[in-house]
Parts: sequence; structure tokens; C-alpha cells
Amino acid sequence: MQPASSLAPGTTIAIVGAGRLGRVLARALRGAGFDVLGPLRRDQSMPTVDIALLCVPDTAIAAVAFVARPHARLVGHVSGATPLTHVDFSLHPLQTFTGAETPDVFQGIGAAVDGRTDDALLLAEQLARAVGAEPFRIDDAHRASYHAAASFASNFTLTVLDAAERLASAAGIPSTDARERLAPLVRQTVENWSASGAASVLTGPIARGDEETVARQREAAREIDLDVLFDALATATREIATRSADEGTPAAEGSGASAEKKESPA
Repeated sequence: MQPASSLAPGTTIAIVGAGRLGRVLARALRGAGFDVLGPLRRDQSMPTVDIALLCVPDTAIAAVAFVARPHARLVGHVSGATPLTHVDFSLHPLQTFTGAETPDVFQGIGAAVDGRTDDALLLAEQLARAVGAEPFRIDDAHRASYHAAASFASNFTLTVLDAAERLASAAGIPSTDARERLAPLVRQTVENWSASGAASVLTGPIARGDEETVARQREAAREIDLDVLFDALATATREIATRSADEGTPAAEGSGASAEKKESPA
């Protein structure tokens, strides 16, 4: 087997776990020239390899790592939330997967890495770069905040988009049409946020201090049992609007409001 910190093309890697990420990661590492075994099911025999990379549910990591340990020089997991208690390194691609992606899905994305030793950390960084990702370190002390950020950016975004789709349906727009019509707005909003942050690009009735419109929106949300979610989001959005005013950030183009207007939303 290869030395621990080496990632020569002949390095043997066992992908344990045949879920969405396991399948895509196996294809990407194989395409990068590594000798990849798997993805293996958790109940399959563990081969002798340089690296065992566990793509299993967080609750299964400890048990699978125990089985893999005698057969691998280094054991890692791909969880963003689980500490390194039972493994040598972690590699968490900051992306969402369906399992059908081609290996280029990793190109240019971030990958949170960590290692219990310098060699293990180096190997995690090398694995990330091998598939085209850009590694950045997240240690165990900061995993909860990091993973919560990922959930807000991906999982909770889907919650909000599902609510938008339901409201559009209530307005008589079929779901498929609603997604098609709303998607450009979502994409542009993300582009604006990516470039400047939320406070400087926030638009809409809360940013304008137009509480009459907000009240009508809330009533529409209440009619389909979305009022609790609406209230929570409106409260958080008012905080962003206040932050923008406190920082003296001009209103975003098209908001119809000045910074002074946003200082005291009703």
C-alpha cells in the first residue's frame, strides 16, 4: 500500500456506502485515476486498502469505522456534522447530490476537511483537490455552525421554495409553471446575495416598510397554513432590513425604498 500521505494514482480507496454521494464520489475518484473499490454496501466484506472513505449515515459511522479500521491505513467520513472521534479525517463536499451527477459536479465547489494528524489532514485536502474541489478546514469545534449554515443554504431554502410554490398554486398557477416562473427570480436573488450579501440587496415590502402589503401577504399565507412560517421569516427579514439601515446600506435597485425609509419599518 502507499504511504499515508501519498495520493499516487495507484492509491486504493474503498467507498463504503452506496447512497447518493457514495456513488458520485466513487465515479469521480475513479476518473481521477485511483483504484476505487465500491461503492460497497455496509454489509459487504471490507477489502484491504489504503483509504476507507465512509459514505454512510452519521449514526452508522462508528460501527462501520470499527469494521473498516483493521483493513485500511486511514479511515475517513464525508459527514459535515460528525466529529473525528472514530475516523482519521473528514471530507464533506459542500454540495447537494441526487446520485446521478457526473464527476465534474465537484469542480470548483468547496469541501470542508479536517484530520486528526497533519498527514490525515493533508490526505483529505489532496482527495478534495483530486476531484476538483477546493478544500477548507472546519474543525470539530465549529462543525455544528458549519453544518447548520449548509442546512440553511440548502435544506431550508427548499422549505421556503416549497412554500412559494404552494402560494403560487393558491394563486392558480400550476406547480410546474410556478417553479419555472419563480426559478429566474430565485437565481437572480442568489446571484445578488453572492455578490453583496443580504442586507444590501434586500427588496420587497418589508424593505420598503410597506406593512399593508405585508399584512395581505400574511393573510394569503394563513389561508394555506403557512402563517407561522411567514411570521418567522418576516421577523428575520425585518432584522436584515434594520441591519441594512444601521449600516447605511442603500436600498437595492428596484426595491422602491431609500435607506432612510428602511430605518423604521412599521
